[in-house]
Amino acid sequence: MTFPIHDGILPRHQAVLPAACDTVVIGGGIIGVMTARALAKKGQRVVLCEKGLIAGEQSSRNWGWIRQQGRDPAELPIMMESLALWRGLAAELGAGAGAGSASGTGERLGFRQSGVLYLANQEADMAGFQAWLDSVAGSGVDSRMLSAREVADLVPTSQAGWVGGLWTASDARAEPWAAVSLFADLAAADGVVIREHCAVRCLDLAAGRVAGVVTEAGRIACDQVIVAAGAWSRLFLRAHGVSIPQLSVLSSVAATGPLPDLFQGAAVDRHFAFRRRADGGYTLAPGDHNDFYIGPDAFRELRSYWPLLGRTFGQTAMRPMAPKGFPDAWSTPRRLDGDRVSPFENLRILNPRPNMRALERMQNRFAAAFPQIGKPRLTATWAGMIETMPDIVPIIDRTPKLPGLIIATGLCGHGFGIGPGMGRVIASLTLGEEIGHDMRRFRLSRFSDGSVLVPGPSL
Repeated sequence: MTFPIHDGILPRHQAVLPAACDTVVIGGGIIGVMTARALAKKGQRVVLCEKGLIAGEQSSRNWGWIRQQGRDPAELPIMMESLALWRGLAAELGAGAGAGSASGTGERLGFRQSGVLYLANQEADMAGFQAWLDSVAGSGVDSRMLSAREVADLVPTSQAGWVGGLWTASDARAEPWAAVSLFADLAAADGVVIREHCAVRCLDLAAGRVAGVVTEAGRIACDQVIVAAGAWSRLFLRAHGVSIPQLSVLSSVAATGPLPDLFQGAAVDRHFAFRRRADGGYTLAPGDHNDFYIGPDAFRELRSYWPLLGRTFGQTAMRPMAPKGFPDAWSTPRRLDGDRVSPFENLRILNPRPNMRALERMQNRFAAAFPQIGKPRLTATWAGMIETMPDIVPIIDRTPKLPGLIIATGLCGHGFGIGPGMGRVIASLTLGEEIGHDMRRFRLSRFSDGSVLVPGPSL
């Protein structure tokens, strides 16, 4: 069983590329799509180039959580804005925000404000939850601590013996593949020129600034380029002399067939995560495991990641080399040329194999927590490459050494929920408008100005 949604899928967005536009967005994940739409709604002429398929990589492979809970304090205000935008998008597509039924595109979106629950296996977990809650005091988020009895009331059929939890009733869920595809349709209707199977091979520079891009289908003149290329961003930027300490980890996920209603929202403990799906099944994932491929970039960034490794080393399986064609594979070319086929064309969709051993362990833990269900039958398994940063927050900033270039990457697995709000923020940054949020934590210069990198919450 593998990730099912790309089998036989052909590009849907094949718009004719213009010779010139205002802004080119590189990457058709949720950040790129929502940024492009936000710019178009402000009157910009926008082209979005995606080397593979819209949401072909991590934006469709995530858990489907839309959460304020556990966010870095600097991200939380943007996430709160994003949640309001999700409600607006659900209404636009004909979906309700509650637990009721929806129809048509709204039903496919699967947006429901059914809550996010962090579950404590031991008292130390409760201390971590409280520390996060204290760090966002005064923000207005409705998160609160739960006792063991309150957890049992929310998940009454569990035998896991959780000692308590952290609960945000206003948090939500949606179906990732459907959501980003639907949002791309909205963007196209608003005038965004979207072209799938169209890699941007390199920037076109003139007098030290952005003058356009060279795609596999030809050149596009523009004044601004936004790199929202997920796990591929570092490879693209480094070829233009811009170094960012971005790496990627592999996260394995699975889907079950229909199951009894265990919990309507999304929940996670130390061992596994589960989220109710619109089809009546659950999305399941290990709560304590990622895989990391060691490549040239990993060696370069070892010092940057040392503090984070100390926190996550026991949850990360090290692999000696990435599969051929991956961004940090030993054989992947690091130089880009507009006249040559690029690494982005050689591997249209980053589709790693899931770690079946980790998923088997997760199934057994789920069965122990819900013995009346037993070991759930998995109808599909997949994996995604999550781009990460040493401090677990993204880069959202202009690039001083290349005027006209904006970096929007490193969402660290948090991009799906925050996508609509971050898209609005990036659009405002691109246009030189007032952003409305403190963006200092996301600045590019933090990696070069001597700042001490403090990892954000990994809850």
